[in-house]
Amino acid sequence: MNSEEAISFDNDEPGGGCPAFRVHSVTARPAAEKQSISKVEDLTRYFPFSDSEISSLKQVEKIFPVRIPSYYLQLIRDYSDPGDPIRKQCVPSLEEIRQMEDEKVDPLGEEKTSPVSCLVHRYPDRVLLLVTSRCFMYCRHCTRKRLWKNKVSDPSLADIAKAIAYITSHKEIREVVVSGGDPLTLPSERLDYILAMIKQCSNVEVMRIGTRAPVVAPERIDKVLCNILKQYENLWVNVQFNHPREVTPQAAAACKKIQRCGIPISNQSVLLKGINDDPEVMKELCHKLQAIRVRPYYLFQCDRVIGTSHFWTSVLDGITIMERMRGWTGGMCVPLFVIDGEDGKGKIPISPNYIVSFSADTITFRNYKNELFTYRDSHS
Repeated sequence: MNSEEAISFDNDEPGGGCPAFRVHSVTARPAAEKQSISKVEDLTRYFPFSDSEISSLKQVEKIFPVRIPSYYLQLIRDYSDPGDPIRKQCVPSLEEIRQMEDEKVDPLGEEKTSPVSCLVHRYPDRVLLLVTSRCFMYCRHCTRKRLWKNKVSDPSLADIAKAIAYITSHKEIREVVVSGGDPLTLPSERLDYILAMIKQCSNVEVMRIGTRAPVVAPERIDKVLCNILKQYENLWVNVQFNHPREVTPQAAAACKKIQRCGIPISNQSVLLKGINDDPEVMKELCHKLQAIRVRPYYLFQCDRVIGTSHFWTSVLDGITIMERMRGWTGGMCVPLFVIDGEDGKGKIPISPNYIVSFSADTITFRNYKNELFTYRDSHS
């Protein structure tokens, strides 16, 4: 069963406590996915590549495919500037195939923590449900480059039903993060069906969708999709804005449509060299996000994924950004800087150290201005 199939479901709930399904027609993928560049050859219409550069990029394309929505491509200011922060996120680079020793195919150990197909169970009370391997854009820093490198096909509805059965049988699971790929590349009916399957799990209290659609293909947030999303009262949406220039009027409008459905939006940025590894850039991004009511949630240290070493920064760069933001701007604008531990170790929060010294009854702190003060600790 492939991802172009539309579905309907019966009222009976066989086996794993999820609804029965049947295929009844074929629907198209969202138009936003089709309106994109998917070949290096097509990039020559925009970029002044030499013949040797085209040849090199085609070698990259064989390993890490290309997909760039026409909307996002137009956010590039100067097509001749290889350092443009929008271009660096979407246009392939020869650096992707200059593999470094520390690069890994699956650094977070998702496959090791996958008890059934398309499900990752890393934390006690929540799981990651990978409903597609497709994205509107193949971000060059993607954590799951292995999916499109290996041309992994979308899970069938039968695969997803097995994952739902696992969720139902593990009562400690209270939250399901629907991810991929990008779940919004699915036909709206299919996404609706999957959300309905999750909703029928009595132990699930919260659902989250992880998507870059508002950032890279805001036209995907249409009336049909919003009418579906508003049915799910326990739904949250996580997006990924990485640079202030991505917060366009179109992106803001897409976020507002989701918010009008009663759905809160949080942002998860990735710290990327030459894109947002600058305190002023990150502050501007977070200010713009707050202005459109998108909460800056996480700033991730870039995972050590194959083909991404040119994006890696020092952990100290992230700490410096936090120091230049905490106290200097509102707390609602400051994300939590985290490193995702390798081999399924989970997220580790990293922050500047504001404790200078402590004794049995006092602690000496420094504040954001490096002013010292002493706090008398209470005793139980």
